[in-house]
Amino acid sequence: MKTKAVLEFADIKAIAAAAEAEALKNNWAVSIAIVDDGGHLLHFQRLDGAAPISSHIAPGKARTAATGRRESKVYEDMINGGRVSFLSAPGLEGMLEGGVPILKDGQCLGAVGVSGVKSTEDAQIAKAGIAAIGL
Repeated sequence: MKTKAVLEFADIKAIAAAAEAEALKNNWAVSIAIVDDGGHLLHFQRLDGAAPISSHIAPGKARTAATGRRESKVYEDMINGGRVSFLSAPGLEGMLEGGVPILKDGQCLGAVGVSGVKSTEDAQIAKAGIAAIGL
């Protein structure tokens, strides 16, 4: 039987604070979602000025990254590359860049999803959050 690390509340707070700091440093109005490895919402925040739709997109990106155990950009690239049939994959709703899995020792602990600015900037915010816990 394997032993796997899990995210603790202190980790969630650190990720959220670092992601928020990255967004504020760049004056980016975004929504930030953090989920566990099953895609269940652990934290959500919508910064001032973030579009209402971002509150739906960020958790979707996070769930997709967590349950797929890879960045949501992989799915976006796959679809943009012509594999449009992947749009019918069950349970995947955030197939846009900006969802980043939280990986430790080859295991997925959860993910961060960000929405509100350019997709590359969304991913930058998510990665800044994850870096706060040394991953």
